[in-house]
Amino acid sequence: MLADCISPSAYPSALADLMLLDQAATLDAGIYEDQHRSRLEQLTPTTACAGQQVIDPSSAACCISGLWLLHHFLDESHRVSQDISTSSGSFWHGIMHRREGDYSNAKYWFRRVGDHPVFSQLADACQRQLSEDSKELAALPIEAGNWDASAFVDMCESAVRGDREGSALCQGIARMEWQLLFDHCFRAAVGQIE
Repeated sequence: MLADCISPSAYPSALADLMLLDQAATLDAGIYEDQHRSRLEQLTPTTACAGQQVIDPSSAACCISGLWLLHHFLDESHRVSQDISTSSGSFWHGIMHRREGDYSNAKYWFRRVGDHPVFSQLADACQRQLSEDSKELAALPIEAGNWDASAFVDMCESAVRGDREGSALCQGIARMEWQLLFDHCFRAAVGQIE
């Protein structure tokens, strides 16, 4: 099982309260959590960055898309991500389609992502957390150190369709993927990375 890699406490409390990662089912559409809707609806690029100066509004919008997705509001996440014409926007868009079960469309959006920095972080994090002799390590969608987002879509599809053995691995990877992408977008939004 993969451990969480970034603690919600690393973010301002307004965001950390919305980041219920240990409860997040991230392989399918899930059941939206209506008790969070009003807080999510109030998010703007400024409030998503908790009062920090927003340097990159597209990345801040990506954070909003990710938070909608975390709480299983796929349509709302989709409305946000489809209007973001960046690699990170395509990444969130791909995750959303993967979760709704539109796997071919998810692969289309992951092709549009290109070589995102989170791919190498995800590959590294997965390899670090799984032992070398683990059959889970052999199942990772990594080729020559590179993350294969399309192969991960296939893994998730198999897990959703009944591969119980791969389900826990995919769930752990998907949580890690969400965390790393959210962190990347948050840091880009507030100018901590270019």
